[in-house]
Amino acid sequence: MGRQIGPICKKYRRFGERLTGAENDATVRKPYPPGMHGKTRRPSTSEYGRQLLMKQKIKMFYGVMERQFRKHYAEAAKGGGKIGVRLLQRLEMRLDNVVFRLGLATTRAQARQIVNHGAIFVNGKKVDIPSYAVAIGDIISVNPRKKNNGYFTALSETLKDKKDVPSWLLFDATKWEGKVTALPQRDDVDHTIDPQVVVEFYSK
Repeated sequence: MGRQIGPICKKYRRFGERLTGAENDATVRKPYPPGMHGKTRRPSTSEYGRQLLMKQKIKMFYGVMERQFRKHYAEAAKGGGKIGVRLLQRLEMRLDNVVFRLGLATTRAQARQIVNHGAIFVNGKKVDIPSYAVAIGDIISVNPRKKNNGYFTALSETLKDKKDVPSWLLFDATKWEGKVTALPQRDDVDHTIDPQVVVEFYSK
């Protein structure tokens, strides 16, 4: 099953989420599911339906395909302890997500494009694979040859005042680089995302 390519706003509205929060954002103007019956109350779903919906929501949240998601879950399930937390850690430590978390992109989809275009270095070497897994101690930076292009020039003022970098990352706005200092924890991730529901889905 390939990556879904429908309008992103419709996907967010389906899950009751906001895309950017801006006034002109369709997910703010139309805070109900898309479709002719969207304004009616959200119908109740079965336990299986609830679990499936959460899996789809997490896939959408991180922009991963079904095959990728299954691989992440399989790896998370290999060890002991909290499988759900390890699943989130694997998803959070994808390079495209880290680029987004550092503020070098406004969405994860944009972060994937930036990585694909060779604009990101990991430990001084270009990495153009969005799913690349970063590790504690890795340095993520902007390709020096890309710093002066229009996109990053426009972004520079915003990055100077960025204060919402997750606790497991450090960001140096003067160097345009971030560092992975720890594994992300459950509190570092949106609380509308519940990985335990996905564990229940796969445990049947």
